[in-house]
Amino acid sequence: MTISSRTLGDCFKEFDREAFRLETLDDYSKSGGVEAYRAFLAGEPQPEEYRTAAWVTTVEDAVRSGKRIYRVHVLARPLTGYLRFELSWGYRRNMAAGEEFFILDTTHQENPIPEAPDFWLFDERTVGAMKYDGDGRYLGADFHGEEQLSRFLAYRDTAMARAVPFSEWWTEYGG
Repeated sequence: MTISSRTLGDCFKEFDREAFRLETLDDYSKSGGVEAYRAFLAGEPQPEEYRTAAWVTTVEDAVRSGKRIYRVHVLARPLTGYLRFELSWGYRRNMAAGEEFFILDTTHQENPIPEAPDFWLFDERTVGAMKYDGDGRYLGADFHGEEQLSRFLAYRDTAMARAVPFSEWWTEYGG
């Protein structure tokens, strides 16, 4: 069952303990931060509106109130231009606000959850499966009922068991 009356914004206002994100795509360049991505590719400084984006405040407020926001990105090297941007600018910016990142690198191992979509999981009870077009443009989220919860919890648990902390991965493979 898909629950369509909620939004991800609602979930970020309502969650009590934790919000987990699984990222599976190599390119989200049409979903936001388009100008910052262009600046990154051009070797320009981070635009002010990117450094102070609303997401940073969302993370800071959540972490300050004792909540956890964390994610795993499933990826393979070599990194796409977009992933270089996301990891070097976005992740590091968001880490300063308190978000936690992990990498499940499939360069030399099989993806243990190839069927998993991008999703947010709030408090181990609300799942928002995210939809994107082929260009990385966000199309919305489908919210699933309890009958799907165990599948998404398994995706999260498998990803976390196989992932390494971003800082550790970045030291070895990043810029």
